[in-house]
Amino acid sequence: MGADSDVSRHPHGSPPSPATTALVERNPLFPDGLPVARPSFADPHGIADALASVLASGVLTNGPVVRDLEEQAAAYLGVGHCVAVASCTAGLMLVLRCAEVNGDVIVPSFTFAATAHAVAWNGLRPVFADIDPDTLTMSPESASKMIGVRTGAILATHTFGTPCDVERLQEVADERGLHLFFDAAHAFGSRRGDRAIGGFGDAEVFSLSPTKILVACEGGLIATNDDRLAAMCRVGRDYGNPGDYDCRFIGLNARMSEIHAAVAMASLHGVEERIEERNRLASAYRDVLEPVPGIRFPSVGDGDRSTYKDLTILVDEERFGLSAPDLGRELALEGVETRRYYSPPVHTMQAYRSLGSVNGALPITTAIAEMTLTLPLWNGMSTGQVELVGRAIERIRAERANSSRDA
Repeated sequence: MGADSDVSRHPHGSPPSPATTALVERNPLFPDGLPVARPSFADPHGIADALASVLASGVLTNGPVVRDLEEQAAAYLGVGHCVAVASCTAGLMLVLRCAEVNGDVIVPSFTFAATAHAVAWNGLRPVFADIDPDTLTMSPESASKMIGVRTGAILATHTFGTPCDVERLQEVADERGLHLFFDAAHAFGSRRGDRAIGGFGDAEVFSLSPTKILVACEGGLIATNDDRLAAMCRVGRDYGNPGDYDCRFIGLNARMSEIHAAVAMASLHGVEERIEERNRLASAYRDVLEPVPGIRFPSVGDGDRSTYKDLTILVDEERFGLSAPDLGRELALEGVETRRYYSPPVHTMQAYRSLGSVNGALPITTAIAEMTLTLPLWNGMSTGQVELVGRAIERIRAERANSSRDA
């Protein structure tokens, strides 16, 4: 999920069907387009100066800017260690390798494919669990049912920035003697009660790619309170070489460059304000869309905070009158970019169909994947733009209802 998803060049899928285009001819609300995501930097000129300083230093990797980023991120998250890496995917691969996980790893299917890819690249077998129908995060009950004699770890995802039920997942892991990791790609700045996401389980791994809250252009952060695991990940990101070229284990080239770290350092400033703004925009979407029949929002636990890395709605076709794909196509005609996170779910992808025999049915994942539609939300959007998107959705539903009555 979540790990390193980014904005594609062709976001709207197949062209509008005759049934939808026939509803009404209109000029688009957003003739220049409204993107689903857009990175935001408060001081681009300051970033340029920081990059010039890095280039002038002659130190492009394994340098002081990465160390500064690690220290400041660890302080923000309240954890013992942050290890900067080239991507969230590489970070997930490293923590599984450095924790010496064997056998099967329980993962959600309602996530970005990189969650499962990190498992498979380690020669481990992903076993898919179902999700909670309200939060869309891994169901601890489903995870418990999927555990077998081969299981070595659970890897859950803070979907769209919504914190998992970390306490119950930890109980399940402890009961069975398993490692617990979190794909926290979306969750830098999320909170579980009064605790920052980052300090739960054995390790949590964040993404710093362009659609995330903290941006390094590309990159990731491993957060952990395990001294040994942090030390192993630092060696592992440099091929498993501790400095004497006698590699202790098979590692990766997963270093973050000084240039990427400089961008991330600039992005770290103002992160709280950006998260607060995203929550205000999410609230504005709720104000407009919660009264609309057939539209609902994933829930965030009482006292928790989501980053709202993505603003996703669930579309009940019977009550709304259109399916989520059809609504996405109608919004495209208005210049509104959307996504279908996460459809198809990972367990149905061609890369993982061979694992069907080790998985039971995932009825909630399957149902939710049919309903999901992600709407534009980014720092710098206005509440007026949010309201226009919401009103467009209301109008599209009304037009479909009128068309059905006239048929």
